[in-house]
Amino acid sequence: MTAQVLLSPALVWTAIAAFALIGAALAWKAGQMNTGTAQDYYLGGRRIGGIVSGLSYAATTYSAFMLVVLTGLTYRGGIGALGFELVYFAGLSLLVIFGPRFWLAARRHNFISPAEMVGARYGSRNVGRVMALISLVFLLPYCTTQMAGIGLLLSGVTGGGISLFQAVATGAVLAVVWTLFAGLRSVAWTDAVQAVIMLASGLLAIGFAIAAIGGWTAFLDATRSTHGAWLSVPGPGLWGFPTFFALSLPWFFFAISNPQVSQRLFILRDLAAMRSMILWVLGFGFIFTLVAVIWGLAALQLQPGLENPALATPALLTSGAIPVPVAVLLILGILAAAVSTLDSIALTVGAMVARDLMPADDGRSDRRQIFAGRIVVVAVILFASAFALRKAGIVDQLAALSAAGLLVTVPPIIGAFFWRRGTAAGALACLILGAGVAVWMAMVQGTSVFNPILALTVAGVSTAAFVVVSLLTRPLPGTLDFRHEQGEELRAAGVW
Repeated sequence: MTAQVLLSPALVWTAIAAFALIGAALAWKAGQMNTGTAQDYYLGGRRIGGIVSGLSYAATTYSAFMLVVLTGLTYRGGIGALGFELVYFAGLSLLVIFGPRFWLAARRHNFISPAEMVGARYGSRNVGRVMALISLVFLLPYCTTQMAGIGLLLSGVTGGGISLFQAVATGAVLAVVWTLFAGLRSVAWTDAVQAVIMLASGLLAIGFAIAAIGGWTAFLDATRSTHGAWLSVPGPGLWGFPTFFALSLPWFFFAISNPQVSQRLFILRDLAAMRSMILWVLGFGFIFTLVAVIWGLAALQLQPGLENPALATPALLTSGAIPVPVAVLLILGILAAAVSTLDSIALTVGAMVARDLMPADDGRSDRRQIFAGRIVVVAVILFASAFALRKAGIVDQLAALSAAGLLVTVPPIIGAFFWRRGTAAGALACLILGAGVAVWMAMVQGTSVFNPILALTVAGVSTAAFVVVSLLTRPLPGTLDFRHEQGEELRAAGVW
């Protein structure tokens, strides 16, 4: 292991301050364009273009998880991490199937939250309420992952010169300010800039890391000679089939199960923008996946023997192989990724509280919806910050728990568009029983998120409950038929 070259806390703080000022300027400009409606605050007036939407989606999805968790999983278990992330990447194909359908449903019925859409499809606000509550519960661990990633990064690269508390507090302030300023438009604009920083800094850092090892040929030869097992599956032991399946199954459905990304399908101005968005997300995702995995393998060469794989990125940044300006830029990229995901989740949860949990007669005025959402944004970020200070060392497990818990929303979402026989009772049974099983197994029985029994049981119970109860009950009056409504428009768009 090479000697650490710690970064000056003053230098890191200066870079963060400059970055924050740029973000604040974008947020202020976005706020100038707000019209004061809930639709504008939560969805940017449904007028966001393809490039900004694609970069925003990418920044929200490819978060601190990539260069903290995925890099750590690569460091710990090898190339199996690439296969796991490519399964998620393959799951982005669900955008082609569900993206136009989400967009058309939201446009026709003025939906703002995914839970609101699903509840309306089954003719029951209770379905929307339960889905919103479940999303809130299982998104909090993922929020914690982002905050913990910021804390581990900034404290790691400065050798504790920036404390875990200071780092988490910084991420919280940025997320709160950028979200409260102007809602989705502010988040989307800052996301787009953050995505560019993430990708550019990642590519630069990889280039310098590989050069420090001696080039690509030397990098591959050194990895084969010193960590040959890491280039095969199951590698040193982590990526056995059970673990691979346990992590991959929930993440395949991430694009529709996680409301902070599925809500991005509501913001587009037209279907042409959606096509552009999907292409940008796919291109960004593929490149950034390779960056995260190669980064983890490079860390094995330059900083071997780490006890906590989640510290692979801070260790590599302080190895001396990465020039200080590039290291600082990558720090900003990871910070940006974490803040992007955090403020997106907080904004989506705020929308679900305002649209799904507040009483319909009191909660439909724009001012009250925006005010309620802002309170929720602050509460979610404060909770994630507090929990991150206690659980920073288990970021990979928190992210996986979130994905497994949100699996329960997949059957009613698929049924909303492809199974007319699905009922409100079936959706409620699916959500409640599935979430109960997830909480019981993970929190009470202590079932590991790396055990496939957790994901399989949650998916099996929720799907069975949805199908069986739907067959035993009848649809409620006032249910919507998205498949019938959208048929002509989807055929015209070449989607059906």
